[in-house]
Amino acid sequence: MTEPSRPSRRELIAAAAALTAAPALLHAAVPDAPSLKGRTILITGASSGFGRVGALLYARAGARVIATMRGVPRPEAETLAAEAAKDGLDLHIVEIDVTDDASVAAGTAKALALAGGRIDTLINNAGIGITGPVEVQDMEATKLIFDTNVLGIQRMLRALLPQMRAAKSGQIFNISSQLGRVIVPGGGHYSATKFAVEALSEQLAYELVPHGIEVTIIQPGGYPTRVWQNRNVYTGALKQRSDAALLAAYEPFTKGMGEEDGSGRSADPADVPRAIAEIMAMPAGTRPLRRAVHPGAKPQEAINKISSDVQLAWLGESPLGPLIKAVHD
Repeated sequence: MTEPSRPSRRELIAAAAALTAAPALLHAAVPDAPSLKGRTILITGASSGFGRVGALLYARAGARVIATMRGVPRPEAETLAAEAAKDGLDLHIVEIDVTDDASVAAGTAKALALAGGRIDTLINNAGIGITGPVEVQDMEATKLIFDTNVLGIQRMLRALLPQMRAAKSGQIFNISSQLGRVIVPGGGHYSATKFAVEALSEQLAYELVPHGIEVTIIQPGGYPTRVWQNRNVYTGALKQRSDAALLAAYEPFTKGMGEEDGSGRSADPADVPRAIAEIMAMPAGTRPLRRAVHPGAKPQEAINKISSDVQLAWLGESPLGPLIKAVHD
């Protein structure tokens, strides 16, 4: 069938902003966190969910926060700025589209200028989901999710690691998922991208040991953020341009594509930024490589332990052993 053009980013932003799930998170109170005074934090994907709640939590804990999002100006940027101004927070909003090289370059340059040339903590939070069976994922959907969830992190790393290496210190948090370790059929390429984030992050952690920079992978479970509604926009567009026979071949996985509302999830989205703030406040050299975050089941923890044990057994006594042990011990 003929493929219509996918929705523009402005259309996606407008559609997401109109959804009823947003207000509850938009004005949610942010709980206390350990003191983060003296830190300068850049977070991507701060328009909603973990990013927005986190931006306010870190700023209220004393950090200078550079909250980035695409498509500025937009209502989410205005309300975040207003809330920060009301509370006198050191919070700045900068436009960064992690899928765009020029936007990352311009946005990180502006962020570094606001930070006086030094950003000590990068939180790679921006990400999207597109559901459906693997064969249904056309190349447009495939490129979009990998460009956002994986290449977006790589762009941000290359933009901000040089100044961290020069300072011989820094922290990087990459937001993965339970689904970066376990797989649900019909989940599209989301797990594939998050598995990639897991591997990229662990390799990076070893390589940054000599530079005094630490990496932590955050693995959230399901939370009632706007990710579900945003995902429906992308998934709905994919379903619309997919061949009917292909969709029929994979029922029941394709039947509900674009209709997930996130209902039944009541965990507090602030769990994730609280965990990040707690890890930030830990002494250097004691911070974990991975942290599973959810009040319910955390099936990935068993895999995390086995993975760590295997890495230590395989390379712990090799010439690379000091790097491996520094991360896992």
